[in-house]
Amino acid sequence: MTEPSPANAEPSAAPGTEGWVLAWALGAAAFGGASLLVPLYIVQLGAGPAELGILAAMAAFAGVPGAILFGRLASHVGHRRSLVLVTLGTVTVVLVILPFLQSIPAVIAANTVLWLVVAAVGPVVTMLVVADQPESAWSRQIGRVNKFQGYGWAAGLVLGTVVPLVTTRVFEPQAISRLLFFLLAGLAAASTIGAARTLPRPAGGPQSEREIRRIARLVERSGRGVREATFAMSPNRIYWSTRAISPGRLRSRLDSVLGTYLLAAALFFTGFAMFWAPLPHLLTAAGLDAGRVFALYLVSSLGSAVLYEGVGTLADRLDVRLLQSGALLVRGLLFPLVALLAGVGLTSLGTIMLGVLLTAIGLTWAVILVVGTTIVSRLATPSVRGEVLGSYTALGAFAGGIGSVLGGWLATFGYVVAFTVAGGLVVAGAVLVGSLRALSARSP
Repeated sequence: MTEPSPANAEPSAAPGTEGWVLAWALGAAAFGGASLLVPLYIVQLGAGPAELGILAAMAAFAGVPGAILFGRLASHVGHRRSLVLVTLGTVTVVLVILPFLQSIPAVIAANTVLWLVVAAVGPVVTMLVVADQPESAWSRQIGRVNKFQGYGWAAGLVLGTVVPLVTTRVFEPQAISRLLFFLLAGLAAASTIGAARTLPRPAGGPQSEREIRRIARLVERSGRGVREATFAMSPNRIYWSTRAISPGRLRSRLDSVLGTYLLAAALFFTGFAMFWAPLPHLLTAAGLDAGRVFALYLVSSLGSAVLYEGVGTLADRLDVRLLQSGALLVRGLLFPLVALLAGVGLTSLGTIMLGVLLTAIGLTWAVILVVGTTIVSRLATPSVRGEVLGSYTALGAFAGGIGSVLGGWLATFGYVVAFTVAGGLVVAGAVLVGSLRALSARSP
């Protein structure tokens, strides 16, 4: 929530904010569509699950250093507009080039560039949001941009669902993919033009350590969107929450309970990535076209998004140990069920059942993500709480990259094997969380 102003009135948006936020939402639609279109495209080119794992890992690993680099550059106020425009322009060019690439390594390289700039620009957008705004308005502005970005991301998935469904009798699958790439590139180009006309020219921005820590807290608590249903950790959150980390001080304040929970997090974040990275190959091999794959991702993402706020209320009232371990246990058991169902061939009923499973997986993610942040906040001492949250966020990103490669490799031996191992890691994490009775003692 936004802090009230002295007059108890809600702060208004900064002049010109509406235009550039809408332009940014168009860009987010391009990002959202590309997040699934590129994996489906390399499957069309003959890629197997191992290549999909590499694709996901390269994107994950490129995002964090990119966010740090752009964040440092954006400390100079004059660079911020340029960095946003460079990002949107690069996305436009990459999306135009991608459908002409016929080499799997070339597609992986282009996708890495794409997600390098998309991930890198997150901290820059946050700086633009808070620049020249009173601190009392920061929470509202960050939440507002996240909301529109979420709408845009979902719109990209909707576009990927609708276009194949209405063109499947007219075009071949690769032609449909090419059409989608061009449509997404058009959205990115429109976003670039709109941003060039409407992006503000801020005179200042956060400089002090206190301001940076406050932004980190607001970003961590800000609303989650559909993107984070399958991308566990946003590089924007990583950038802000790791700005002030002191490794020596952090090590001295970690106790056994917090250390055990972070070990559990490493296990379940790795398991999550092992599931999501090769999943497009499984769905395509099961006979689903691009439109239905997009639709399945959309329902899973929306399942997460609708629960984020409600779960926060539950975490304040119920035992977080039971909430977290229960959601992890359910999710871990659902992973191999997806492989078993897809492996027997998908009729219309089977596709609906698969949609139900993926929606349930999305619902569990909302619980895991929100409750996990609550647990870390409660376990960490106030003096290092921000640093512990930053470490937890970075751990999720690192485990995601490792899990993507591992999941793709294991899937070459069979999806039941890969998803059973993935689910086993998540269940192991659930057991560790369930063993931490100290969490129950610290719950309301």
